[in-house]
Amino acid sequence: MAEILLSLTIIGVVAAITLPSLTGNINERTWNTQRKALYARFSQAIALMPSLNGYGTLNDTTDTAAETFVTEGLAKVLKINNICDAEHLADCGITSTFTTLKGQTISSFPKTLADLNSMFSGSHVNSVNGASFVYNQTNTKAAAFETQNGESIVVYYNPNCGFHNSNQGLANTGEYTQPTMCANFVFDLNGNKGPNTFGKDMGAITALYPTDTVVVAPLPLPQNAPAGNQINAGRLCQQLDSESRLPNIEELSSMFFNRTLWGLEDGTNSYWSSTIVSADKAYYIGFAPGDRMLKERTSGGTLIRCIKR
Repeated sequence: MAEILLSLTIIGVVAAITLPSLTGNINERTWNTQRKALYARFSQAIALMPSLNGYGTLNDTTDTAAETFVTEGLAKVLKINNICDAEHLADCGITSTFTTLKGQTISSFPKTLADLNSMFSGSHVNSVNGASFVYNQTNTKAAAFETQNGESIVVYYNPNCGFHNSNQGLANTGEYTQPTMCANFVFDLNGNKGPNTFGKDMGAITALYPTDTVVVAPLPLPQNAPAGNQINAGRLCQQLDSESRLPNIEELSSMFFNRTLWGLEDGTNSYWSSTIVSADKAYYIGFAPGDRMLKERTSGGTLIRCIKR
């Protein structure tokens, strides 16, 4: 009997040690599968829409543009159960308290574009190499909805979104990436149930450009890769995590739009993208203003944040 009790005790101790890890791995795989399925559904739905801009521009753009985009546009190509305005996000399963990828707790969910990222509001001018570039952005209120699969989605919408002007980057006059964002979807795969953490059951899907839209859903790693230039950035990502890679310019834009939710550094840091326009130049984005510029691929001083897809 003593030997049996000892064996059971040992089994219990081993189970107590290994079970949380096994449960965590199962949850991670489940969330990853759900995230990819949601991304596929949104990509297919948005591809059926003739254009992503223009919804709500004839009415009260600030208050109702996102709701109009959902009801008159997205709901026609995607099955939606419930729609909520910015003041009633909780009615669509949106939690008020969540955790960023960096482990920070945020107790108020962003209700406007400017709440999501302060650089989405107003008129901004920057100067790069003596040349100025400017944009004007309307701060719109968010809307939310629930899918038939039980996901809760918050929509941030720019009814006047446009295209990236590649000639500006090539001429080194630069531009901001904010106007290219048409719709940004922040999702919670299981509503207000836990853990309500970005990188686990929460994340973001972004649609850029009004036509020929690019839809991305990058999953940033929790930390930067070691310092390096753009040429060796891919190798550094692989060393950090074999399944990771350097984000392209649209994925990096999405990371900038949602920088607060992900808990990414803003400050004066800039990050490399994998988008190359010539043998010696690639795009980067400054995470303070959102400027989208070209830089010599061999240059230093630009950070590397790898992603999974």
